[in-house]
Amino acid sequence: MSLLSSWFRSANSSADSIKAQSLAARERENLADALKWTGLIMNDDIDGAWQGLEKGSSSFHSLGAAVTFFMRSILGFEKEVMAQTSAKLADCENQAWADYKKAQKYAVPNHAAGRVYPPGTEYELVRAETQLMSAVVGVLNESVVEAMKSFYKLRKAFIILDGIVAVEAKAAASQSTGLGISNGVRSEVVSPRPSMSGTRTADGDGKNASTGHLNIPEQPPGENSGYDSSRPATPPKLQSTYLETELELTDPVDAFIHSGTNMCFGLILLILSLVPPTFSRILSVVGFHGDRVRGVRMLWRSAAHENINGALAGMMLLAYYNGLLGAVDILPSARDYDEDAESVGPPHDKCRKLLTDLRSRYPDSRLWRVEESRLHANSKDVQRAIDMLSTGKESAMKQITAVNNFELAINAMILQRWDLMRDTFLRCLDISDWSPGMYYYMAGCASLELYRDAHHSGDVTEARRLKSKTHEYFRKAPQLAGKQRLMARQLPLETFLQRKVQKWEEQARTLNVDLADAIGVSPAIEVCYFWNGQKRMAEKQLDQAVAHLKWERCTADAQAVSKLREEKDDMAVWAIGMAALLQGQGKMDDAVKLLDDHVLAYDKSVFKGGHKDDYVLPVATYELGVIAWTQCCNPPPGTPDEVAGYRRERVNECQAHLEKVKAWETFVLDARVGMRVQSGLETIKWFKKKNGWA
Repeated sequence: MSLLSSWFRSANSSADSIKAQSLAARERENLADALKWTGLIMNDDIDGAWQGLEKGSSSFHSLGAAVTFFMRSILGFEKEVMAQTSAKLADCENQAWADYKKAQKYAVPNHAAGRVYPPGTEYELVRAETQLMSAVVGVLNESVVEAMKSFYKLRKAFIILDGIVAVEAKAAASQSTGLGISNGVRSEVVSPRPSMSGTRTADGDGKNASTGHLNIPEQPPGENSGYDSSRPATPPKLQSTYLETELELTDPVDAFIHSGTNMCFGLILLILSLVPPTFSRILSVVGFHGDRVRGVRMLWRSAAHENINGALAGMMLLAYYNGLLGAVDILPSARDYDEDAESVGPPHDKCRKLLTDLRSRYPDSRLWRVEESRLHANSKDVQRAIDMLSTGKESAMKQITAVNNFELAINAMILQRWDLMRDTFLRCLDISDWSPGMYYYMAGCASLELYRDAHHSGDVTEARRLKSKTHEYFRKAPQLAGKQRLMARQLPLETFLQRKVQKWEEQARTLNVDLADAIGVSPAIEVCYFWNGQKRMAEKQLDQAVAHLKWERCTADAQAVSKLREEKDDMAVWAIGMAALLQGQGKMDDAVKLLDDHVLAYDKSVFKGGHKDDYVLPVATYELGVIAWTQCCNPPPGTPDEVAGYRRERVNECQAHLEKVKAWETFVLDARVGMRVQSGLETIKWFKKKNGWA
């Protein structure tokens, strides 16, 4: 009887082996085909990618199709596209779960010889990618409930990815000791399951015996995946495996898993390290914190692969360095920059090489032209950035066209080309519904400067026309604001513009003048500050901006202007804008005096209530931190000990200012300022560690 059972088991095992080999061969074909079509997304042919991916029926094709919708979602913020994206991602996750179970069912001991990862890992990666993309889309949704669900999806993706990295760490250790990467690699795997003590469930040495599969809690899509109010407010903390060494990969499926894992995990760790202080509660929901150093390193590791995962990682790195850090003040100086600084400051040569590689692989994509323009703008060559954005073939994706136009409009603002700024923001209305209110507000800011130019030049007819347009744009802005929401909250920029317009309308009634004449400080230079435009201004633009901030630019009579200058928050806004420009001109002492006299001399109650600008005190405090950092990076001559002492004093002063802003109560645009504060603190952490002052 036992012999007969053994004979049947042997036959079944042989049949399973043939089935496993057939599945493995088909899987490689499907992956190669899906990667071919998905690559078209990065080459500005999203329609071609969609048509090709629709012909396939694998999880890889489904993932590629979902990515086409996801790209449209994050670039365009359109509600209908977001809803379609969520549906596509849910379908893809369900299919990947089914394929994962099938891969486990037909896995036999010898089918994965030479493979790093257990059977089905590729489908677990697909699930993690869908959960990550779904989390991003959910956070962009208007609903708080959807946003909370997203944080738990992020947590689930973390657990899956951590399990894959645990396998990688074991494989890397085996390779480094010459043990090979056969099935034995999976003999012990660090478990990614969270425990209430904040460590993994483990037996003795922190490792679990492997069953040949990823040690991940098996939970099909849709089961307990949403927000549950009965869950504890603070879930158990998660820890993650750290892969320090590189893996040698020979299998294309393994390369896909490795590049995808590093791309997704790196993105999660980087994003959470950027969360501004006001959103720190998010970290308690997901149960783990970001790690900027590790996140950036993983993205670079993924970017080395010439597949869609590598391209997405490269796109994220360029967006991080050129976009986010392009608007950050407290960055490593050239004299201090080292390899460890890559997480807090752009490695310019590597970024240029990465951009060159991506443009050669995807020559038709407009996205890389946008990124190159950001490189030029961050190098204070804003005109060249404008030339790049104004020329060349238009993108086939309207979402990329919208990004291109928005960048063009911001650069026009920095260069103070008001007609181009106005026209480009108005053009954004036709191709993007992100924030029509903000587009009109920005057009109004530009139109006001043109009105002031015409008024002071004596062109009465043109001044009258431009004044009418300024009124039209500013009054449309608050009417259209509030329709786009983030986590059930109005967009901070729209709250900001509504307050400003209401304030000017009130001033117009009080002074008995027209709306355009009741405006004091240049709103264009004010909003330019929040995009850190002064950082990208060359000397000529700094001089022009200083001139645009002069009170003589106002169009009301002298008595009305005198009353405007009596408003403490108006003077504070003027002082902050002027101080930032003076810093760009190297006049640090003058900048500090302006901030002390017109902002920091007053209690916070002076800037609260009604339509007042409540951001001025925390922003002025932040600017003191920026000045202290600039002084730290440019110490006066002295002995090595004197220079070190001076730099240590300045960096401590900078940190004290940033910590004060970090703990500040909520204020308008606190998220934008908070991102700069968070990045500044990361830079200080790196700098102190580098100098042994941590």
